[in-house]
Order: sequence, then structure tokens, then C-alpha cells
Amino acid sequence: MSYSVKEVFYSLQGEGFYSGRPAIFCRLSNCNLWTGREIDRDSAICQFCDTDFIGTDGQNGGRFQNAEALCQHLLTFWPNTTDPKNSTSELPPFVVLTGGEPLLQVDDALISQLHLHQFEIAIETNGTKNAPKGIDWICMSPKANAPILLESGNELKLVYPQPELLPEQVAHLDYQYFYLQPMDDADPSIQKNNLKQAIHYCLTHPKWQLSLQTHKLLGID
Repeated sequence: MSYSVKEVFYSLQGEGFYSGRPAIFCRLSNCNLWTGREIDRDSAICQFCDTDFIGTDGQNGGRFQNAEALCQHLLTFWPNTTDPKNSTSELPPFVVLTGGEPLLQVDDALISQLHLHQFEIAIETNGTKNAPKGIDWICMSPKANAPILLESGNELKLVYPQPELLPEQVAHLDYQYFYLQPMDDADPSIQKNNLKQAIHYCLTHPKWQLSLQTHKLLGID
């Protein structure tokens, strides 16, 4: 199958368990919880998304005819990679498949091809789709009023607060790490209050750790 990619860039992971780790970010187009159009935001299941995932016109985006074509594109972003099968980097290339909702497109063929080229694969998903086998790190961020099919993985990251999806409603799921991430807001007072609430919840429920969007604090992509 072909793959529609909004953008690809190399940066530091800003959130959750791998915060601070260099990674190739591959943002796949489209989502099943919002069209991405502002006119539809108020009627969307997920109304707080701050990401542009429509189309293929972002930086280094495009439509890739098969998994090998996309892998070759991604390899160009990892430092010191000469031979795709023999990287001179100290570590294998690390890719974060994100969106939108990446599991609308990520399939066995892509996972197999990425591993063939020695990629370590992480994915950021809303959990409404089952994941193919072989993904090295699954980060699931559930959304209120959306089904959760992906009930196990590595990291659960809940944007907080969501009045209709409380932490205790997902704390039983089979994940290794549980993070609360304060919901971003254009109003600084609301954003500050969201942070205060998240800190308080983590302090009173030690199973949960605080995740900050450090890339925004640092002013990087």
C-alpha cells in the first residue's frame, strides 16, 4: 500500500518516557477522531488537538508508493547514516510514527521494512485501532468518548483534564508507565490551572507521572 505523510523531521522527543531522546518524527496524514478542519472541531470526538495532519504538504511530506520508499526517505534524516543496512551511528535509527492517527496507515509491511533497516519503532496512537505486531514502543493517548481497543502497551499518556475521561477509568489497562500531560490552552490562566491540577493528581496518585511538552518550552519542533 502507499503511505500519506504530512511531515518528517528530526528533533528531540518532547513528551513522556523518551523525553529528550533524538528521533525521526514521521507524521502520517488523517485521523479518525477529527477531520483536522477548524469548521469541524466543535463536533469532533477530539476537540483539543493542536496538530496539523491534513494532506502531504508539510516539511518533507509526500505520498510514498510502498514501505521501502518511505523507509529510504526516513533514513536520510538520521545522522551519519551511509549504507541503510550498515549505519555508522552509535545507535540504530529511532522513528516515532505519529499523526493524526498513524494506525490508520501503519501495517505489517511498514513495520517489517523498518525493522529490516534496523529502525527502532515507536508509535503515538489514540488507541482506537489495533496495532500490528512488532512495534517496539507503544504510547497510547486515550480520548474521551472514543473506544479503547489497544488495551496494552508501554506508555499511557492521558491529556488532563478531560472531564469525561478520568485517570481512574484507564488506570487498570496493561501499560508499564502512566503519564498525565496538562492540556495546552491559548489562555495562560487555564493552562496554568491545568498544570496545577495535573501536579496535584500525580502527587495524590503516585502511579501517575507528570509529562510536559518540553519541546514547546524549549521552542523546538
